[in-house]
Amino acid sequence: MIDLWHPIAGSVGAALLTAFLLGIVHGITPDEHTWPITFSYAVGSYSSRGGMRSGFLFSLAFTLQRAIASELAFFALAGLLAADRWQYGIYVVVGAVMAASGFYLLRTGRIPHLFHSHAIDDTEPAVPDAPSARATTWLPLLHGFIAGWGTGAFALIVYGTLAPAMPSAWFGFLPGLLFGLGTMVMQIVFGGAIGAWAARRKLGERALRYVARSVSGKTLAYGGLAFVLAGIVGIVAPALLAGSFATGIHVHNLAHLGIGFVLVVIVVVAVAGSAFVTAMRDVARLEPAA
Repeated sequence: MIDLWHPIAGSVGAALLTAFLLGIVHGITPDEHTWPITFSYAVGSYSSRGGMRSGFLFSLAFTLQRAIASELAFFALAGLLAADRWQYGIYVVVGAVMAASGFYLLRTGRIPHLFHSHAIDDTEPAVPDAPSARATTWLPLLHGFIAGWGTGAFALIVYGTLAPAMPSAWFGFLPGLLFGLGTMVMQIVFGGAIGAWAARRKLGERALRYVARSVSGKTLAYGGLAFVLAGIVGIVAPALLAGSFATGIHVHNLAHLGIGFVLVVIVVVAVAGSAFVTAMRDVARLEPAA
């Protein structure tokens, strides 16, 4: 019987199925290593297909990282990956990349001469300096690979229980691979839903581009700064971020809420929410009253 709350090694097949199911739960529940980043790129795509693509690219690199880390864990290196300061160091790196990506998108995705005294004209040509397809491909890939090195309850199970259960080093990467694939399934669904939501704002093409790029860029930029700050505090004074409170919900990532959940709330709710409201006000103020 598969028990996701108290998984045991068991057979190889059971271990791999457990890893895949844990990945699905990981992709569904709020997680600071996935949700803020997938949300940021998906909303910036302003389409369901683009959001699914963002979720796929992010989780593809995430899956590769988890497979590598799972192989390392097979060789009894899981202790290094589980260290608190390692986790907070990953916060700093992830946050720095998020902030750099966000400011890049805000700079290169800015629509020139959009908000003048005249109304937004949906017949104007497409934005000439929007981020290139190449940039929007490698940024989620880079993010996924870096973010994957963060650890948590799921990673500890994969590295500490499932990876060591593999029969040989040739199979050590499989639990991480299956965990990543489970996460990928839900990140594609999540990314597609966010992209579709962005596309249904009933805005003209240029206004939609402005809102999507503004929300995406600010979420990455200022959310990234929040990650960096949390990482620095965690490295210098880890006791300040060690606390959590029990919710009584018998689901990983929801049973105990701590700094990870706070970062999800800050990035996805506070930063993205305020950026969306501000961008929509800009558009409403300058569109024709009709």
